[in-house]
Amino acid sequence: METKLESVALQQSHEKWEQLTKRENDIYQRRDDIRSPFARDYTRVLHSLAYRRLKHKTQVFFNAAGNDHICTRIEHVSHVDSVSNTIAKYLGLNEELTKAIALSHDLGHAPFGHEGERIISDLTKKYLDEKFWHEKNGVYFVDNVELLEDNERNLQNLNLTYAVRDGIISHCGEIDQNGIKPREELISLDDFQSAGQYQAATWEGCVVKLADKIAYLGRDIEDAIRLGYLDTEQQNTLREMAKINNEKAINTTVIMHNMIIDLCENSSIENGLCLSETMSQQLDDVKDFNYKYIYKHKRMKPFMEYSRLILNQIFELLLSYYRKEDTIYYLDSIDFDKKSFVKGFAEWLVQYCEMEFEKLSWAKDISDKCMNKKIYGTLADEKRYIRAVIDFMAGMTDVYAMKAFNEMLEC
Repeated sequence: METKLESVALQQSHEKWEQLTKRENDIYQRRDDIRSPFARDYTRVLHSLAYRRLKHKTQVFFNAAGNDHICTRIEHVSHVDSVSNTIAKYLGLNEELTKAIALSHDLGHAPFGHEGERIISDLTKKYLDEKFWHEKNGVYFVDNVELLEDNERNLQNLNLTYAVRDGIISHCGEIDQNGIKPREELISLDDFQSAGQYQAATWEGCVVKLADKIAYLGRDIEDAIRLGYLDTEQQNTLREMAKINNEKAINTTVIMHNMIIDLCENSSIENGLCLSETMSQQLDDVKDFNYKYIYKHKRMKPFMEYSRLILNQIFELLLSYYRKEDTIYYLDSIDFDKKSFVKGFAEWLVQYCEMEFEKLSWAKDISDKCMNKKIYGTLADEKRYIRAVIDFMAGMTDVYAMKAFNEMLEC
């Protein structure tokens, strides 16, 4: 028996299969490989360093103290994976594509959560005349920055399929919509100029977009209660909201279950991915509650100011090291024992520069293994160097950024 959306699932019989599975460059093949293109994307992301770093990036609440029970970015990704996979399986969509998009959707997130995103966006607007937003940065990272060792130990770009890359840039769940359907045109992803501008090109990408919102709202409430952000009156408000659906609580489990079931029951090819009117309203109400009592809570202010201080100081220091084509040689002259993060920046920078490093053996050893795009050229253009600094900062974890800042204090 055909499930609700099986006829529009992205399978090999789909009329756009070739276009949606296309990669910018071929990746090496194994004769005995049994995986689909999307399963390969999933494991390529899973093996990447960018994915591993998500465990030390803020989701909402600053977690530098190491509270084991506060959600980090990697746990949020797992929630999105769980929610979207359940929906895709029931509706008859491509589960492997759904999982690949879910796993990779937040690879472009800056340290310190959305506050870090705002801080870096202020820098890019000032120095590069463009806005930084994590969905766009996610595609930029998987296309140009994140590297993976191949079967010959060379570092190459991830080269993900169009469908997965499209799902990353299209996943913004901040815009309130119901009854969403994929767009028809397979446009260049460079055409995206703002978050949520276009729907995903696949039903699977649309599922991840909705799953993203379903996944974070309940967990943010749980963490806020655990950390004492919500007083008795506010928790009573949540209980009253829960009664609408004859529930006793609004938490991760309740929201995920109710939203998943409702979405599966109401979605169709004709209606799109759709919640009932009651459930859609509750989703909006919970989101409004979170913004009013959690995301704008006064206890967030010190974290925001601390984040801004750290990232701005790192940016200013790294920017001061610019010496055009001689930048990497200048970085080599700095005492790395006192500023190990500067060494990390120098080693990282070498991977993306189109230069000869005969006089720097450590740089030549790194460069010789890198078969990736050389996105910063020779560093002759200051804007390319600023882009390099921004990329390095955007890839940082909270912990690494704080370590860098502390090294600056000690010198």
